[in-house]
Amino acid sequence: MLKHGIETPSKPSRVVILGVSGFVGKHLEAQLKAENVEVLGLSSKQLDLAAADGHTKLAAILRKDDTLVFASCVTRDKGDDLPTFVKNMVMAEQVGVCIEKNPCAQLIYLSSDAVYKDGISPVREDSECGPAGLYPMAQYARETMVTHSAGKAKLPLAILRLCAVYGNGDTHNGYGPNRFARMVAEKGKITLFGEGEETRDHIYVKDVCRIISLCAAHRSTGILNVVTGKAVSFMDAARAVSGAFNPNAVVEVTPRKSPITHRHFDNSALIKAFPTFSFTPLDKGAKEAFTS
Repeated sequence: MLKHGIETPSKPSRVVILGVSGFVGKHLEAQLKAENVEVLGLSSKQLDLAAADGHTKLAAILRKDDTLVFASCVTRDKGDDLPTFVKNMVMAEQVGVCIEKNPCAQLIYLSSDAVYKDGISPVREDSECGPAGLYPMAQYARETMVTHSAGKAKLPLAILRLCAVYGNGDTHNGYGPNRFARMVAEKGKITLFGEGEETRDHIYVKDVCRIISLCAAHRSTGILNVVTGKAVSFMDAARAVSGAFNPNAVVEVTPRKSPITHRHFDNSALIKAFPTFSFTPLDKGAKEAFTS
């Protein structure tokens, strides 16, 4: 569960974002700048965490009063094989070696809800982890690695497990609002698996970034599922996205080839941590993200 280091939020001295060129990283940089927080965004071109000297270069940049957001990762769409898995391990190793010798004020690691065992409902922060596949295994291993290093350095650590994130600028093309938006733009229709009966939790990227900012402002520690707590069907998600573009866009169904699965989250821990937080409704978020 998440605990706050300080109850009254205070701007961090500086936030360093590893992976600023990624989907969440870009939006987080914009969110923090809008809040007048000093930000240093680092992409792989500026700091290659997969290189053997990545920890040395990061140490030369990192200040003792920095909040470090570890958002850098080779995502599943870029490769779901052993070389990708190893690269993700090396990146976590470089961050871990750096903070053990050069601790900062706080580390926020962006993980994934994929670390949880399939079939659990509702999912909570203390639910059993059982990553199925190389990418989920990499995320869980990276959580373990940064937890070890932060513990050695006595560094406050927040692990945020993100569910399906949608919004403008996503390149992953995962099944859900982001892919649906591309389908409408390119083909004028959305094609679903089966009748879109499966339910998932979809969260707007700007809401994700607001939560990350709050964790930095509270110097929070622990594990938190970054989820809305409201699972919607892919059919409803498709209608929300098509409605943002064109209410008359066709949503077509196809014969189902796999069993129907659902994933629901209990987000009471998030509400307890941030009781006044308000989530963006899917229809409103889709309209803002995909038509602005």
